[in-house]
Amino acid sequence: MKNMRKRIIRRPKPQIFLRKKYCRFCREKNRSIDYKDLKTLERLISERGRILPTKITGTCSKHQRNVAVAVKRARFLALLPYVRY
Repeated sequence: MKNMRKRIIRRPKPQIFLRKKYCRFCREKNRSIDYKDLKTLERLISERGRILPTKITGTCSKHQRNVAVAVKRARFLALLPYVRY
């Protein structure tokens, strides 16, 4: 009666191989981050208009700071919206 607990059978988790994300700005040395380059900036913001984090985009911290400044400048000049609904 003591050992009448239910035993939970644990299945092994499937291994997921994630590729390391590299900074696209470090890879392409001649590519610069500019507030007028809306095509590049729109890939770095979400559909709600928020700046995507480094974990998702893969940009390094140096370029992530430059992206944040460029997005904020583009928003101030009304090239990008602050919020999308």
